[in-house]
Amino acid sequence: MSETRELVCIRCPLGCNLSVKLEGGEIAAVTGNTCPRGAEYAVKELTDPRRIVTSLVRVRGGELPVAPVKTASDIPKGKVGDCVKALRQIEVPAPVHIGDVVMENVCGTGVDMVATANVDRS
Repeated sequence: MSETRELVCIRCPLGCNLSVKLEGGEIAAVTGNTCPRGAEYAVKELTDPRRIVTSLVRVRGGELPVAPVKTASDIPKGKVGDCVKALRQIEVPAPVHIGDVVMENVCGTGVDMVATANVDRS
């Protein structure tokens, strides 16, 4: 059975409209991409969708009440909600520095959550 899925590539600013032909659940062809990254994106998105998670964590004793964080690399899309839920449970002490690991191995993904801004003590 043949099926076609339409995607918009997010790997570069061009935002190519991709058309992915599936035959028997397997990727048979990717068209519409301007560069090889588009085809790579389509395959990854349909076989193992992953996302970078950005959020905030509470900071105890900081000049700001929260610090921005993100996953050090992408995690399985199905784990995003669990990751955000886990972040609600933590509070880190000030100071916080860019690159500090605020949570190791978030939700068993093997990926750390790191700070993306500095928060000094109050």
